[in-house]
Amino acid sequence: MTSLLTYTLKYLPSTSQWALRFSMRPLSCSSQLRAAAAVKAKSKQTLAKPNMRNIVVVDGVRTPFLLSGTSGLLHRTSVPKDVVDYIIFGTVIQEVKTSNVAREAALGAGFSDKTPAHTVTMACISSNQAMTTAVGLIASGQCDVVVAGGVELMSDVPIRHSRKMRKMMLDLSKAKTLGQRLSLVSKFRLNFLSPELPAVAEFSTNETMGHSADRLAAAFAISRLEQDEYALRSHSLAKKAQGEGLLSDVVPFKVPGKDTVTQDNGIRPSSLEQMAKLKPAFIKPYGTVTAANSSFLTDGASAVLILAEEKALAMGYKPKAYLRDFVYVSQDPKDQLLLGPTYATPKVLEKAGLTMNDIDAFEFHEAFSGQILANLKAMDSDWFAQNYMGRKTKVGSPPLEKFNIWGGSLSLGHPFGATGCRLVMATANRLQKEGGQYGLVAACAAGGQGHAMIVEAYPK
Repeated sequence: MTSLLTYTLKYLPSTSQWALRFSMRPLSCSSQLRAAAAVKAKSKQTLAKPNMRNIVVVDGVRTPFLLSGTSGLLHRTSVPKDVVDYIIFGTVIQEVKTSNVAREAALGAGFSDKTPAHTVTMACISSNQAMTTAVGLIASGQCDVVVAGGVELMSDVPIRHSRKMRKMMLDLSKAKTLGQRLSLVSKFRLNFLSPELPAVAEFSTNETMGHSADRLAAAFAISRLEQDEYALRSHSLAKKAQGEGLLSDVVPFKVPGKDTVTQDNGIRPSSLEQMAKLKPAFIKPYGTVTAANSSFLTDGASAVLILAEEKALAMGYKPKAYLRDFVYVSQDPKDQLLLGPTYATPKVLEKAGLTMNDIDAFEFHEAFSGQILANLKAMDSDWFAQNYMGRKTKVGSPPLEKFNIWGGSLSLGHPFGATGCRLVMATANRLQKEGGQYGLVAACAAGGQGHAMIVEAYPK
């Protein structure tokens, strides 16, 4: 009898070719658990462009990222509220009462009611979109100072009545006579009370992201052991970074009705033996994606202060980094849902005139171990580049000693709307500490979309 995994794989184009191409090149990360050596400083040419404003990140903060269901920027930077020209936040699962959460957050934080604010949504790259929108506003001369960020609260997602119940309630509000109301009520059935939870599946494919990650891992011949090894690497490096005080963007946050939290609480290094005991989470019983090698539902918020360089210097700030070239990509949401970094990385490097060898710090969003390892294999394959990307040669795979060495979304957590700012600040802080010049941020997102950005260290 054909296994469920084999059955699902037949919907992946050229799956057998992918598996044959990549099965002989397993990527094991166990040797990388000790690889966190500092990157040597290099002397390179800046990416400043003539007749264009330099745009800088002065600083950024985030709340501790918390496991869903468990228990700022103004203070860090002392930025006067009246100099902020615009506020942009990203979020994914919106609360109807605060659909423009950027505006509500701005008013709640005491910003002037004269400061415009809007909210963007682009799945897991929503705060990336917030930041690049800020870049556009500053580059065009519309603004000098923008606060960009993102927020997600998975512990209290909005749950709706069923469509039938909603229709009946709306019709009741319009009914003018008792007879009309009684007629409508007589149509009520108990199943009307079944709630509608926020969608966890792709609207266009009706497939969950975890299911897609499982198929992708199988297509690239990535074993369960490799995925568990990479997840253990992420948690181990995050634990080390947390212990050494490297996660300096985290600020204490008082959870209403509970204690103040001071650090991420999802960092939990385990053992390969314990991880191997977990059952598949999506494709059962043969899948390889589990709770241990997947990012977890997370609550959290993040924000960065972005300014034109001349404005930052005039205000007495010492920026941390320049925000340079960026790209957005999209591809087939069915079979290439999680390959955004593979498609975005070569494009942003070409746009900036750089190569992989020029990059000192890589920060990629870790949705799943299998997703990361599949991207690394795809990026290192001439065959994939030629047959799926229309490119002559591969871009190359990031060296793991430069890759997510302070942990990633698997261990730190992934509040959908807030992760992008974390990636940028981790890159900026790593460049400062390690003496590197260029960093590359990349992420996949629902809908088969992706993003990449070059971050350049600000001169000391």
